[in-house]
Amino acid sequence: MCGIVGVLSQHQAAPLLLSALKRLEYRGYDSAGIAVSNNGTIHSKKALGKLVELDDLLVHEPLIGQSGIGHTRWATHGAPSVKNAHPHSTNKISVVHNGIIENYKELQADLIKLGYKFKSETDTETIVVLCTYYLECGLNKRQAAVKTISRLKGAFAFCLLFKDDDNLLIAARKGSPLAIGYGNNEMYVGSDAVALAKMTDQITYLDEGDYAFITRSSVEIFNEKNSKVEYPIEKINLEIKELSKAGHAHFMSKEIAEQPTVLRDAVSHYFNENQTTINLGNQNITFSDVDRVVMIACGTAFYACHVAKYWMEKISNIPVEIDIASEFRYRAPPITCKNMVIFVSQSGETADTLAALRYCKDKTDKIVSVVNVTTSTIARESNVFLPIMAGHEIGVASTKAFTSQLLTLATLCISAGIDKKLVKKDEQSKLIQELSSLPDLIDKTLLQENKIASIAKKISANSDVLFMGRGAFYPIALEGALKLKEISYIHAEGYASGELKHGPIALIDENTPVVVFAPFDELFDKNISNMQEVLARNGQVILITDEKGNEAVGQDVELKIVIPNFDSIFAPIMYAIPAQLLAYHAAVAKGTDVDQPRNLAKSVTVE
Repeated sequence: MCGIVGVLSQHQAAPLLLSALKRLEYRGYDSAGIAVSNNGTIHSKKALGKLVELDDLLVHEPLIGQSGIGHTRWATHGAPSVKNAHPHSTNKISVVHNGIIENYKELQADLIKLGYKFKSETDTETIVVLCTYYLECGLNKRQAAVKTISRLKGAFAFCLLFKDDDNLLIAARKGSPLAIGYGNNEMYVGSDAVALAKMTDQITYLDEGDYAFITRSSVEIFNEKNSKVEYPIEKINLEIKELSKAGHAHFMSKEIAEQPTVLRDAVSHYFNENQTTINLGNQNITFSDVDRVVMIACGTAFYACHVAKYWMEKISNIPVEIDIASEFRYRAPPITCKNMVIFVSQSGETADTLAALRYCKDKTDKIVSVVNVTTSTIARESNVFLPIMAGHEIGVASTKAFTSQLLTLATLCISAGIDKKLVKKDEQSKLIQELSSLPDLIDKTLLQENKIASIAKKISANSDVLFMGRGAFYPIALEGALKLKEISYIHAEGYASGELKHGPIALIDENTPVVVFAPFDELFDKNISNMQEVLARNGQVILITDEKGNEAVGQDVELKIVIPNFDSIFAPIMYAIPAQLLAYHAAVAKGTDVDQPRNLAKSVTVE
């Protein structure tokens, strides 16, 4: 969520910190700041709003020094403001922090009794004041930091910079990701490898409960038992070093357009050259003794699981339960050794999903994660992980990651059917070829963008929009509504079409557009019947159907988005594209910040 960066450099720190923070903008933020240590003093600059505000401030009031920390903040405790922006400092230390200190009120009360004052409304300031207290009690920097860490409850990643030592950073993580980067007599800290990619391609990821003492020439890492540990240095993917919009107005537009390419990459990764068999690599996944599948995720990833539930049950006859990660573990759900639990997360760092995974770890050894970041915590803590091959996704509203998650989950569903001996060789080949045909079909679907943009402009004038679908298209309706809400700020809801008459129909009038997902399949007539109920009440219908459906409906509907015929249970993947384009162009018409919508963050690393 919040972005953290730290540098011990041979060059001026401020430009490096600002450049790294710009690479973390995709996470979403409301303020930013940096602190630099130089000649026994720490100076900081903070600004509300976008990084350009901080950049302008630094042009007029530059910070000099080769050691520093930086931060992009997404507000949790305390409203967005300069005083609540990070870094937070005392006369001895500065800190940048991602997460929530759950016992900060208790700690603050103790420190106030000791005469310490607080300048912000944040939980973060507690870290630096507490550490200052231990320094003033006579502990050295390392001892004070370890003592501070031992008293913090909650989820956090932070980095400390000291006033009188410009060759030391102390970093810690518990529940939020943190990485250390290695340079030539330089060292770096980042909440995301992307932040460090221009400075280094050599990375070590801290594990849960770790803390590290970092100088320009050394790194010492300790685990939560205070034992020294060593981790391998990993070479990060150099492709993430250059992030551009490639001529598109927004990253989201680029990422929608990239979907045929990334799905072809997934097809090449998971299917053999003849597209007849599945190749999960050396991953040890078998469904032969699985009696139930539980799929757990948040947001868009949860809707991907919702679609996959239909596929898994139809193809493999294995019962599937889907759970929102933030609710899952609080009801103490029973998990057995015969249950396979599948976790889906684009970042692989989603706090609620990670907590749910840890709840399941001692209950089954069949934990599978579907992730975009293979070095993420969720991937590392799973028995098996499957990469979705989507490449780096910058736009906060997920697009290519969603369809890549769907294709990966579809592959897993076919594999389950094979293991359960319900999918024969011919059927396996047919299903794989259907998935393999998706990139070309999506290419054709993207040709409808101009028409979709004109319909989206009409939608943008409304304050409420409903989405409807049946079967596996019901989750696509939910996802379409979420996309519209996320980036256009239009209130939208998704419903199963058959539920329309059980309440939502009361909302229908001439000012309520209803987007209907209705391919020409076995449920087409029922969908059209529900659509007619909307038309009879003067509702505005936007029908998304295929060429056969268009022919069957005729002139009954004025606003139609017609995409290629695709007679497959995997058709929902293709129907996600017009849903994304509707949301994107509605947001563009309204003039909202498409890539960084208000109040949202790309990776939710706090509960």
